[in-house]
Amino acid sequence: MGVLSPRPPADKIRTWDEAARWRRTLAGPLVFTNGVFDLLHAGHVDVLMGARAQGAHLVVGLNSDESVRRLKGPTRPVTSEAERAYVLAALECVDAVVVFGEDTPRDLVRRLEPDVIVKGGDYTPDNVVGASDVLSRGGRVVIIPLTPGQSTSGIINKLRGSGG
Repeated sequence: MGVLSPRPPADKIRTWDEAARWRRTLAGPLVFTNGVFDLLHAGHVDVLMGARAQGAHLVVGLNSDESVRRLKGPTRPVTSEAERAYVLAALECVDAVVVFGEDTPRDLVRRLEPDVIVKGGDYTPDNVVGASDVLSRGGRVVIIPLTPGQSTSGIINKLRGSGG
């Protein structure tokens, strides 16, 4: 598997309605993961690749800029939702990117009805938003171990000269 997608990234960035229509056309399991994905790093790539390995298609729910500011404070995100969506969509393992403005992806998970939901190792199956919806339809919840030493906060601290 290559790193960059042969499809133009903009073609993979979808509205909720577009993603729901796309979902109905899919054969094989749909995998969902979500996050901020600010300053994409090796840990993000490991989660995305691990998620993609769980099914035939991967959709990434991306927190909007406003959602990120509410969750992480006024200095985040470092890069805009448009930039973050474009970079994610450029990855071959990602089939679609959908921005959500809520603090959690619960409504998006309910709209797309993925077969598998994936999060990084800082989560447990009990605290993955949307897990109960996926499990109630016979789906799975998968936790991908964190990549040691990889975090956006660590990168930001390193850039500020305060370690990491």
